[in-house]
Amino acid sequence: METVKGSVTSKGQVVIPVQFRRRLGIRKGTQVAFSEENGRLIVQPITADFIRKLRGSLKGEPSALDILMEERKREREL
Repeated sequence: METVKGSVTSKGQVVIPVQFRRRLGIRKGTQVAFSEENGRLIVQPITADFIRKLRGSLKGEPSALDILMEERKREREL
């Protein structure tokens, strides 16, 4: 794992090193998602490639639509 140091500005801004930006397709205006995992900050660029890789990841039973329809049915019965 490659490690590069940086610093945080008084406004909370951090510069992403150029080698990571190029490798991950991060350009001006690219949105990123932040999450924490085991005390580490994860920065995930939200690119078209990232969205494509998510397709199908939420398949399975029961579907969100099935759950919603079942909740609505219970609400009507009350």
